[in-house]
Amino acid sequence: MELELAHKTVIVTGGGSNIGRGISLAFARERVNLVIADIDEQQAGKTGAKAREAGAAETLVVKTDVSNWEQVQAMVRKTVDTFGRVDVLVNNVGWTVDRLFVEKPREEWEKEVQLNLWGMINCTRAVLDDMIAHKRGAIVSIGSDAGRMGEFREGVYAACKAGVIALSKTLAREVGKHGVRLNVVCPGTTMPSSAEDIGQTSMWAGSFLKGWNTPEMRERIARVYPLRRIGQPEDVAKAVVFLASDAASFVTGQTLSVSGGYTMM
Repeated sequence: MELELAHKTVIVTGGGSNIGRGISLAFARERVNLVIADIDEQQAGKTGAKAREAGAAETLVVKTDVSNWEQVQAMVRKTVDTFGRVDVLVNNVGWTVDRLFVEKPREEWEKEVQLNLWGMINCTRAVLDDMIAHKRGAIVSIGSDAGRMGEFREGVYAACKAGVIALSKTLAREVGKHGVRLNVVCPGTTMPSSAEDIGQTSMWAGSFLKGWNTPEMRERIARVYPLRRIGQPEDVAKAVVFLASDAASFVTGQTLSVSGGYTMM
């Protein structure tokens, strides 16, 4: 299948670690101009180097806090100044700490809203003018099955991801006439294979430090899924690349779970 992504400009937010890293490298193999927008500049640089090895036409790392509107605007301006346009945006940044709603401190709620929902809003708004002007573009946002069905110990995170899904559908209706498509991919548990795949700011960093990522824990989690395995970043990346490509040119407003059958909706 010809995806026709070569030399298109792709922004991946949080593209340095775990799922974002997998998405960045998958696009690199399609020979895109890759922009990794990540608050962890060092980890993003490591992924950028891997992306060049994988075949990216050009790579650009821009330190970006997606919850900061000014930083997001500056990142998009730098992308357009460097490559001329934005063809694809992947809203990948996400963060949560699993905890019962009544036990969560307010600062965790606020961080979840800022990164999971406001980050997607900021980045989407920042690229839309350029996409509308060029009469084409694809935005793929990382949601969660928590946002489709609710999930124990993920209340505010689930609410944010439900918002990502709803906003994507609404905007797909609003901007479809301009040739701009929006879709959502909802991963299941997708764990990095090693500490090399994540940066200091990754939500997984603490789990590795605490020894949470053990074979026993992986086996326990895998039993929840009909396919009896935990997701890999590459599983999610393949779906994202497809939805961003011309092969999916008649697909918009859709939500795809890449979660080993955890939800079947």
